[in-house]
Amino acid sequence: MKSNLNIDMQGHVKIFDVDTGEILVNKANKIHAENMSRCIATTLSNKDHFSLYELHFGNDGTIIDAQGNITYREPKVTLANDDLYNDRFYKNFDILDADNTDVTENKVDISYTDGNSYTDIIITSTLNYDEPMASDTNFNLAGADQKADDATIDGNFVFDELGLKSKSGDGRNEGLLLSHVVFHPVQKSANRKIQVLYTI
Repeated sequence: MKSNLNIDMQGHVKIFDVDTGEILVNKANKIHAENMSRCIATTLSNKDHFSLYELHFGNDGTIIDAQGNITYREPKVTLANDDLYNDRFYKNFDILDADNTDVTENKVDISYTDGNSYTDIIITSTLNYDEPMASDTNFNLAGADQKADDATIDGNFVFDELGLKSKSGDGRNEGLLLSHVVFHPVQKSANRKIQVLYTI
């Protein structure tokens, strides 16, 4: 019997085109140890909030120079108030929450096999053809002065960073950043349906 349990948490992100099956991103991500440990302890204590809640999409995780060379910024997983470099849009994946646009395509599943000392949390988040919508003032964080690929035209969006956030008693888009991953820019167009599988 173990008297000590060292919790190890790893994350992996897979982003793909739903219609073609093309894999756009397939890589590991960084976990925010401080914020995640706080959420685990709070959830185990049966307190409200602090559960996995939203997936945030940003577009400032990379720097592209005049020659097209890409520099990847470091994931922000150090400070308690860390956030994406430029948070532009987010999706709710809590199937009991009214903010969830489709509980079959935005959800959390658990994968566990008897006898294993690990359990996978699989978060599914889907950007539908018309998402982000320019008229959406709740989940689309792009202002009117943003570029067209900043989600000011329905269905058009370029993103290069993702982050999981917790639920907050202060409402939507107020939770703690629990993970952060940066990757090459992904083009979301109105004729494209993109799905994210985020495994922890």
